[in-house]
Amino acid sequence: MRILSGIQPSGRPHIGNYLGMMEPSIRLQDEGDAFYFIADYHSLTSTHDPAVLRENVRGLAIDFLACGLDPEKATFWRQSDVPEVTELAWILSCVTPMGMLERCVSYKDKIAQGISPSHGLFAYPVLQAADILIFDSNVVPIGKDQKQHIELTRDVAGKFNDRYGEDLLVIPEPQIREDTATVPGLDGQKMSKSYDNTIDIFEETEKKLRKKIMKIVTDSTPVEDSKDPDDSYIVELFQLFASPDEVAEMKDSFRTGGQGYGHYKQQLFEAIRDHFAPMRERREEFERDSAYVDGVLEDGAKRAGEKAREVVDRVRSAVGM
Repeated sequence: MRILSGIQPSGRPHIGNYLGMMEPSIRLQDEGDAFYFIADYHSLTSTHDPAVLRENVRGLAIDFLACGLDPEKATFWRQSDVPEVTELAWILSCVTPMGMLERCVSYKDKIAQGISPSHGLFAYPVLQAADILIFDSNVVPIGKDQKQHIELTRDVAGKFNDRYGEDLLVIPEPQIREDTATVPGLDGQKMSKSYDNTIDIFEETEKKLRKKIMKIVTDSTPVEDSKDPDDSYIVELFQLFASPDEVAEMKDSFRTGGQGYGHYKQQLFEAIRDHFAPMRERREEFERDSAYVDGVLEDGAKRAGEKAREVVDRVRSAVGM
């Protein structure tokens, strides 16, 4: 089973990135042939400063390794180091109906957020399909909001196979972790840099982490009154990092009353701090060993490139090149 996933280098990863993509991917590296990449081609739709892009790519590589990605188990590379993916994206573009792309909500969402429309932004799903199909991927771990992109990938692969030959491209299956499909941000909306409501997994200091968590939106229920734990972003986040017993205790305390929201935010802060503490230590080690990080990406690109060329050669032959 080949597992494929990618993540954009758009700055420091937040808890939503970690739970939606990074942690499931790290867990799956023990269950199959894992292929994970840093999607720097995709980031060109929103990052236009080359120095920032390079810094983000390196930072994300370090973050992923610190969180537990093992280059002995997973192939890990920078997307642009395997340029065959852009060739496949063009070939797939020639079988992708315009209507299919026009129905993609991600393009409309990004335009609504003020991002300037471009062909790259519009054709983004085709490059994403190429990312997946070029490695004969069987499983793609995703967040619930990415489901439409996998459906498009499956449709595009099906159209290509219908035109040029059955089973030329492997049809992938999505794997969605339902309990963390949508991670709430500080304001209760989906955690996203676009909404400026994120909690980074590696905040610069504990003080900054605590300050952010104290900004989580709550209602004005008095300290002494009972509170609804099922309508609390604090509890929703806490249960992602705490044990079932700890979550049950917090919920009981909510219902009993007598504690203010600040008390529960402190508990959430401690849970998040403790969860990422060992990863923070590893991150500091990787930051001091840039040669190791570069070597991991170079070795990963070689392995990924070999598979990509195999699939592209198959596709080129099928279309008549």
